[in-house]
Amino acid sequence: MVFQLHRGDLVALVGCSDGRPPQEEPLLRGTVAALEGLGLRPVESPVLYRRRGTASGLPEERAEALMAAFRDPAIRAVLDVSGGDQANQLLPLLDFGELAQNWKPFFGYSDLTCLLNALYAKTGLPAVLYQVKNLADACGESQRAAFAASLLEGKGDLWTYPVAFLQGRRMAGPLVGGNLRCLLKLAGTPYWPDLTGRVLLLEAYTGSAGRIAAGLCQLAQMGAFAQAAGVLLGTFTQLDREEGPQAVEQLALAAIGPGVPVARTLQVGHGADSRGALLGEPVCFAAEG
Repeated sequence: MVFQLHRGDLVALVGCSDGRPPQEEPLLRGTVAALEGLGLRPVESPVLYRRRGTASGLPEERAEALMAAFRDPAIRAVLDVSGGDQANQLLPLLDFGELAQNWKPFFGYSDLTCLLNALYAKTGLPAVLYQVKNLADACGESQRAAFAASLLEGKGDLWTYPVAFLQGRRMAGPLVGGNLRCLLKLAGTPYWPDLTGRVLLLEAYTGSAGRIAAGLCQLAQMGAFAQAAGVLLGTFTQLDREEGPQAVEQLALAAIGPGVPVARTLQVGHGADSRGALLGEPVCFAAEG
């Protein structure tokens, strides 16, 4: 499915997870300016900043803001700028049938993993694992160029990233997954995506070796790795920093076991240089040579 925008399009900024703290306002203002600089017209949700503890509003308010953005035919894409812990509160409040009828590109990352995968599980429609605030962050110039090339010019810059195989030589299928901790919120719920024949993407921001190992163990005990066509590891920010990139690779190979292709990319995750991952869309990765 082609994710295509045009200059002059309205795009909605929403916050389905934790509200943004006051100190993040300059980054959000920079994100708005970056979108405007690309010729888009951002419209901000009324529930973006913290009002009740870490929340920007009641779950019902955040769900309605998301539904309103999808219902509005003038809005051409929905860009979530939040993250944290509370996105799964919205799941029973959303009308997935109405979301499917009014489908448009939906971007989010981190805690939005649970919402993006639930959307795919309930509708079969794709969504984008990507943080739009990257447009105004440390790698903003290259991110804006990739965003413009992919969303406005129909190229694949934002969705292209190198992979290195740790086990096997090829994996292909629709891409699912995202943040390990947040994906596991869907375990045992009606929103868990079917992993059969899918490429399972896993990344994390927080989590030392023990916590990451526990999450991988849970997936193994659920049969997730046996169902998947392959596992793609992104960045594991805390663990990579504490023990180096080989740590998660060793943990993953031990949990996944032989026979399942496993690859690694350092350009999908929480880094300011992270590319976007098209969840629900077919991917094919093959080892070189």
